[in-house]
Amino acid sequence: MNARSALGRYGEDLAARRLTDAGMTVLERNWRCGRTGEIDLVARDGDVLVVCEVKTRRDGRFEHPMAAITPEKARRLRDLAERWIQTHGGAPPGGVRVDLIGVVLPVKGAPVVEHARGVA
Repeated sequence: MNARSALGRYGEDLAARRLTDAGMTVLERNWRCGRTGEIDLVARDGDVLVVCEVKTRRDGRFEHPMAAITPEKARRLRDLAERWIQTHGGAPPGGVRVDLIGVVLPVKGAPVVEHARGVA
């Protein structure tokens, strides 16, 4: 595993913990759909299916992770959510929500984890 994928895995671990601490159930991690892409985390929040994109950055490098959802990325996540639903028995009664979790790893101190609900 290279440093970049290890960083991403660490951020996804923190994000999954944030979701479970918020009372959600993580159903899947890193769900792939052919060449279309990947959903980082799929969770259930009550009767709502949550498709969650996780972005992890080291402090001071590149853009802030919460700026990562472009219109193209949002469309792709909605398409992936639809495919996930088709392969897992249909939409839940509460519908689908796309969330973003941004993880910033400072040089010193604890990671900062931000959760934005309904970003796309």
